[in-house]
Amino acid sequence: MNAPTNAVMAPPPPKTIEDMKLPIVMMRDILLKTIFRKNVEMVSELSKAICLPIPVTQELVDMCRTQRLLEATGTLNAQNGNEMGYQLTDGGKARAMDALAQSEYFGPMPVPLDVYREQVKRQSVRNMQVTRGQLTGAMGHLVLPDSLLDHLGPAVSAGRSILMYGPPGNGKSSISNGIRDALGDQVYVPYAIEYASQVITVYDPIVHNATEEAVQDPHSLRRVTRFDQRYVCCERPTVITGGELSLDMLDLVYNPTARTYQAPLQLKSTGGIFIVDDLGRQKEPPQSIVNRWIVPLEESKDILALQSGEKFEVPFDTLVIFSTNFHPNEIFDTAALRRIFFKIKIDGPDQANFLKIFAMVAKKRKMPLDEATLVHLLKSKYPTIDNVYANYQPIFLIDQMIAICDFEGIPYQMSPDLIDRAWANMFVKDEHIVK
Repeated sequence: MNAPTNAVMAPPPPKTIEDMKLPIVMMRDILLKTIFRKNVEMVSELSKAICLPIPVTQELVDMCRTQRLLEATGTLNAQNGNEMGYQLTDGGKARAMDALAQSEYFGPMPVPLDVYREQVKRQSVRNMQVTRGQLTGAMGHLVLPDSLLDHLGPAVSAGRSILMYGPPGNGKSSISNGIRDALGDQVYVPYAIEYASQVITVYDPIVHNATEEAVQDPHSLRRVTRFDQRYVCCERPTVITGGELSLDMLDLVYNPTARTYQAPLQLKSTGGIFIVDDLGRQKEPPQSIVNRWIVPLEESKDILALQSGEKFEVPFDTLVIFSTNFHPNEIFDTAALRRIFFKIKIDGPDQANFLKIFAMVAKKRKMPLDEATLVHLLKSKYPTIDNVYANYQPIFLIDQMIAICDFEGIPYQMSPDLIDRAWANMFVKDEHIVK
C-alpha cells in the first residue's frame, strides 16, 4: 500500500500533558498498567506502547516518580541510546493492580470523544468528491449501463444514504464493493476513545486496513512524529453486514471481564461505508432496522448508552448503503423512504450486455466460445423464462460446464448438450414431491 496522498488533515500530536485533555489519573493508571503488563523500562519503549511522543511520556514518568510510583533503575542501556530505565515501586505495583481491577485496558492512550469529533469533521465522508472516472475505474470489471453511473455518482459524492433494490443476482453487492474501492484515500482511526473516563476501543484489524508507514528506529530519540500516534492511518473503512445483522450489533459492546467497551459497527465505519446487504433477510423487519438509523441519517449523530444507562452522542459520518431484493414499497413506509436520500433500481442486463458478460467470464475461465451453443441458449432456453437475464447467470452456466468437463476428462468446451446440463442446475422445477 502507498502512503497517504489525500488532503485529509492529520491529527496533530500532543505536545504536553495538558494537550491530551484526558483525566490525569486515567493517564497515570494506563501508563502504570502498561509498564506492569508489557514489562517495559525505557521511555522510548513506553512511548511506543502508549502511542505518545517521548516528551509527553517523560512528563508522565516524572509525575509518577514524584508520586513514588516509579523509580529509576540506576543503569543506562547502551542499546537504547544510553537511556535511563524505570521500574514500578511497590506502591506502583499496588496501584497498577488496583487500576487493572477497575479496567484491564492498557496500551495506546485513548482520544477524548470531543477531540475525536474534530478529526471526524476533518476527514468527513461528505467531503469526498468522487469523479465519474474514479467510479468507472473501480467498477471496470462490471458491465453496467451508463445511466446507472449517472445515478450512483451524485449519491456517492453526496455521502448520503443509498438504497439499491432490484431482482437478485444482478450485482448489487458488487456495486457496493465498487463504491468502496472508488473512495481510494485514507482516514485516521483511533485505537480507542474516552468518554466519562470509560474506554471504548475503535480500531479493529478486521474492519480497518492500516496503511504502511515508514519504518523508524523505535529506540531513536529523534523519531519523526507526523501525526498523533493514538490514531492508525487506514483506508476508508467498510463494514459489510447481511442477514446476520441485528439491532443489538448497533449498540456498545461491554466486556465485563476487561471492563471496557467496544465500538459498534457503525462507529467503526466512521469516515467510510456501512453496507447492509440482503435487507429483508434479517431477524428484525427492515422497517425496524431503518427506524434505528433515522436520527443518525438526519442529524449526523448517533446515541449510545453505557452500562450505567447514561446516554451520549457520537459522530455519525458514514455512507450507508442498503441493498435489497424486495421492492421498497413492500418493506418500508413513506416516512422511512423519505429518510433514505437516494433510491436506485438495479435491473438485470439486456441481451447485448448479457453476451458481453458471458464473453468476459468465458475469457477469464479460459472457456472457448461457441456460436451454435450461444444461439441454442438464447433461442431455446431463455424464452422459457421470458428472456429475463441476470448478471450471475453467465458465471453459473460456465462454471457448471467447466465442472462437467473436468468430471468427463475432456477439454473445456461449450455445446448445446453441456448448456442443457448446466441449465438444469440453475433452476429447480416447480413440482409436488410425495412425502
